[in-house]
Amino acid sequence: MGKDVGMSRGVVVGVDIGGTKVLAGVVDEAGVVSSTALRTTPGRRGVTRQAEDALVEAVLEAAGGQPLAGVGVAAAGFVDPAGDRVMFAPHLPWQGEPLRELLQDRLGCPVLLDNDANCAARAEGHHGAARGARSALMITMGTGIGGAVLLDGRVLRGANGMAGEFGHMQVVPGGQPCECGKTGCWEQYSSGNALVRNARALMAEQPSVLAESSGGRPERVTGPMVTSAAEEGDLVARQAFASVGDWLGIGTANLVAALDPEVVVVGGGVSAAGDKLLDPARAALRRTLVGAAHRRVPDLVAATLGPRAGMIGAALLISGQERW
Repeated sequence: MGKDVGMSRGVVVGVDIGGTKVLAGVVDEAGVVSSTALRTTPGRRGVTRQAEDALVEAVLEAAGGQPLAGVGVAAAGFVDPAGDRVMFAPHLPWQGEPLRELLQDRLGCPVLLDNDANCAARAEGHHGAARGARSALMITMGTGIGGAVLLDGRVLRGANGMAGEFGHMQVVPGGQPCECGKTGCWEQYSSGNALVRNARALMAEQPSVLAESSGGRPERVTGPMVTSAAEEGDLVARQAFASVGDWLGIGTANLVAALDPEVVVVGGGVSAAGDKLLDPARAALRRTLVGAAHRRVPDLVAATLGPRAGMIGAALLISGQERW
């Protein structure tokens, strides 16, 4: 399983690598982050070495010359049961790469690897919005949708290590094409990409401050621009969030019907919009959930650790609070 590197004194670094960026940070056992570093990722059409280089650079910058006790990696993709390989990543170029071994060779310290949503759930269960809950769902909304299931405080990884890939549930047969190769996946209707696509389409139909911020070119509209416009009360931006939130509630209702959790935690970059996203999602959850009038509908809440949850959860792998 790669170079045999023993644990040593030094800092623990957690890394969250997704479709557009790498965030690395030094994290202590209380979940406190002391320094961070950011890099961009090459996307699915890049090469594996570029993604690996971005990750290594971010780790070394975050550590700031301090020795590494270990590095935990939260990867946006399917991680094998042993935690050695990223088997498939819809938004990154990895397909079966032995990422753990490659990184241990380059960093000279122990490396542990898990899916990014699993890591975010682990962090929220230990230090955040799911703390104290015996059962919880984690939904991460960024470029796409990830997810995780917490049972009795532990992440349920499944037989293939791939439990919680909620974003690729088909919700619209024959619907929008997805980067995973299928069509109609949930994340095509409720994610950062869906938010931007909705806003761009609506811009053609009605006035919007997004026209000014993008220079009148819809292709220049970004997620942060839509969030900022929504905060200003822009109707197009708010409608885009309402659609994404509605789909979030519909998909969540299906998950709640299957798993009946105590709480549903929504994290990832899109969740920074707060109630602009969650209010329509809560309404759709209550409207769609089977037997909603005869059960306690779980709270649908924002993650408290924000965009650092995956990074903090990855560090927990190293600190030994929970391997899986």
